[in-house]
Amino acid sequence: MAEREEDEEEAWLQLRPVEPLPSQCCGSGCSPCVFDLYQRDLARWEAARASKDRSLLRGSTSQSCPSELNPETFMAFRISAVDRLSKDTYLVRFALPGNSQLGLRPGQHLILRGTVDDLEIQRAYTPISPANTEGYFEVLIKCYQTGLMSQCVKSWRVGDAAFWRGPFGSFCYKPNQYGELLMLAAGTGLAPMVPILQSITDNAEDETFVTLVGCFKTFEGIYLKAFLQEQARFWNVRTFFVLSQENSPEQLPWSYRDKTRFGRLGQDLVDELVGSCRRKPFALVCGSAEFTQDVARCLLSAGLAEDAYFLF
Repeated sequence: MAEREEDEEEAWLQLRPVEPLPSQCCGSGCSPCVFDLYQRDLARWEAARASKDRSLLRGSTSQSCPSELNPETFMAFRISAVDRLSKDTYLVRFALPGNSQLGLRPGQHLILRGTVDDLEIQRAYTPISPANTEGYFEVLIKCYQTGLMSQCVKSWRVGDAAFWRGPFGSFCYKPNQYGELLMLAAGTGLAPMVPILQSITDNAEDETFVTLVGCFKTFEGIYLKAFLQEQARFWNVRTFFVLSQENSPEQLPWSYRDKTRFGRLGQDLVDELVGSCRRKPFALVCGSAEFTQDVARCLLSAGLAEDAYFLF
């Protein structure tokens, strides 16, 4: 009798959810987080164990072949193209079934799951393809020399599968919601700005003004130049660039000289940008944690209220 109870107890322990490692949290404040899912599944397991009813465990979401994008369940997407934009940045295209759409709103992000040396890791990325794109979505990913997810990305080949869940993100753009959007982005922080910007210029009824400022180290390092130049032709869009490792306008193409500054995005330039907005601005900020915090302080000093900007 005692041996049978021990066997049953061992069986229940084998069904106990495994607590996620810190590496499995992307740190982006997603809801539900992997730790939220763990606490949910743990509560179900404890209730099932107390009542000795394994059917109560069936509420847990299956990881196999979900029919659509889900914030709780990872779904496999096949890689259909990998374009290396620079020595450390890739534009990766993922196939969608048929002519289906991903189902994100402009500015929302996904969570990518990867495994390195049996260690599971998760990171947040924002697709840059338009929200209404059919048959695929594209993600801009920068790799770092010591980055764990970077090792996964560098190993990707066409035909491989990558696992995503989502959507996440509390900022959801609505047409004509703001008089002017002041987009301040550093490096791949450009990603959430791209689908928002394109949703505005694709909609003839949306008369929102946009001022986009992209901060990069060098002119050669500017992502998506052709796209940004094309967007700047719209009557309601202005683009500017801040280059931290260049100082000579003579080395730039003529079309960039009047809209490029050198150094870093600091208080003086933020004051100038806010003051030059044609309508009352709402600012969107995305970049490194340091960049985001510095720009937020500058926006407050420039007179924007805390509810007049959003930090991705």
